[in-house]
Amino acid sequence: MLRVTLQAITVIGHDRPGIIAETTRVLADLGLNLEDSTMTLLRGHFAMMLICEGPAGSAETEDALAGLTADGSLIVTAREIPEEPKQGAVGVSYVLTVHGGDRPGIVSRVVGEVARVGGNITDLTTRLAGDLYLLVAEVDLPATADVGTLEQSLTRVGAELGVGVTLREVESDEL
Repeated sequence: MLRVTLQAITVIGHDRPGIIAETTRVLADLGLNLEDSTMTLLRGHFAMMLICEGPAGSAETEDALAGLTADGSLIVTAREIPEEPKQGAVGVSYVLTVHGGDRPGIVSRVVGEVARVGGNITDLTTRLAGDLYLLVAEVDLPATADVGTLEQSLTRVGAELGVGVTLREVESDEL
């Protein structure tokens, strides 16, 4: 019987054209199916995380991707991960935005309020443009969460930090 693994693969380093094409070609050649991924540039550095399923083990995957690391500009890791049970129904999905002057502690204070009510951050992006800081996060809140109280605490934390904070429900057609 053919053994199938689930792997978390990361590729991180200095950006250049072709990283995604080369990585996904190697993974396809190994028979790995790309199930989930996120890829971004962070100040000229490339970061990619992939979840793949297939017959190759993590050592074989890293060996096959070694060509990406030959010039020393990228680091590649692959590790087998356990199959997770499907998550139950989420209460409601929201988009959280923060904007204002940059300072240390914005992310930890704001997402701390979300965590306090049992919310789960499913995606988070931040950008710094000059002195303007922007955070956009997708948030799943449990059905039992008191959204009004969370909005009040986010507004309070935003005022303390000198940033604007908004939380809005995701419309079903946005998903």
